[in-house]
Amino acid sequence: MTVHSRRPRSADDTPIRILVAHPGAELFGSDRMALASIAGFLEAGNDVVVTTPQDGPLPGLVRRLGATFERCQTPVLRKSLLHPVGLLRLAGQSLSGLIAGTRLVSRFRPDVLYVSTLTIPLWAVIGKVTRTPVVCHVHEAESTAPRWMRRALAAGALLAETVIANSEFSADVLRTTFPRLTRRIRVVYNGIDGPDHPGTARTGLTGGLRVAYVGRLSARKGVDVAIAAVALVRAHGSPAQLDIIGSVFEGNEAYEVSLHTLAEAEGIADVVQFVGFIPDVWDAYAGCDVAVVPSRFDEPFGNTAVEALLAARPVIVSDTSGLREAADGYESAQRSAPGDPIDLARALERAIAEWPGLRRAAQGDCELARIRHSPARYQALVAAIVGLSSSARTRRGEPVRI
Repeated sequence: MTVHSRRPRSADDTPIRILVAHPGAELFGSDRMALASIAGFLEAGNDVVVTTPQDGPLPGLVRRLGATFERCQTPVLRKSLLHPVGLLRLAGQSLSGLIAGTRLVSRFRPDVLYVSTLTIPLWAVIGKVTRTPVVCHVHEAESTAPRWMRRALAAGALLAETVIANSEFSADVLRTTFPRLTRRIRVVYNGIDGPDHPGTARTGLTGGLRVAYVGRLSARKGVDVAIAAVALVRAHGSPAQLDIIGSVFEGNEAYEVSLHTLAEAEGIADVVQFVGFIPDVWDAYAGCDVAVVPSRFDEPFGNTAVEALLAARPVIVSDTSGLREAADGYESAQRSAPGDPIDLARALERAIAEWPGLRRAAQGDCELARIRHSPARYQALVAAIVGLSSSARTRRGEPVRI
């Protein structure tokens, strides 16, 4: 793969204008990737406006980078809306969102519209209406979802000049869903900025194994599986504790309550700590011995798995989809059966039994992860793809070669 230019330019060699549309304003995986893309666009000398439908910590960081932020109320596509009543509500939100988004495009007059994730397909429609080239960056993939649902979630990508996928797994799901997208898809692995000086894991496991889960709290992420697995490890005679770092989506608070209930029922409430969301996860990784990513279902990629490796910590991921891809080739990474606390407990017990070698392997894996997921490389690739797409007005439908 060859990048022809670090600094994308339009035909007259002037900086291009990029409108970045993103569905959320928090600081989870896709939010951090959006920030990395924005930083790359600005580094390339471009004018950037970022819009989300809500407020949160993201806009402040966008402004700190040097981009302009404008809130624009447009709908975010959720599975919960894919029923008759939800679709009626979505239709109403889409009409008002189309008007608001079109007005924003008319004021800013971008050369290209960068749509971050598939969950805001209206922005691809806005690009079509305003004759603005669209680059869609895909961070979602569910191969097991019904075909009609996969097509509904991915329909916005059909209006894009180019589709960036964050893994081969994500790309394969798109190709299967809409074969006509095949020539438009470019795979760019996420760039993740690890700690400058990652500390090595503890030499010995005095006091027991320290396990960390980092990410959203939801049933699909398998946080309850991690609690049950730690309970099994302790029941088998090995001391262990679990830190849970993250928060729930608004409206899913009942799941967090259920996690507390489960920890109490398993008799390990005293060794399960609910830390909540923290913007800087490196202290959390520094305080653990092993990280777990126990997702029950498909994941497009595994940012948290890579974060653990960048922190020089062994990681255990569910043996599925993009998690398998993210952890492939690392000696300190193990896999466990999705949704199976017994198998996850076995992996944790192997970590205890093989700790000296696993600890050493994690140090080498840290260097490999820094090369594979270099933020500079990620930013250069995404900026180049978007820059080339900005000059694609006269060849709509032709894939960008990079």
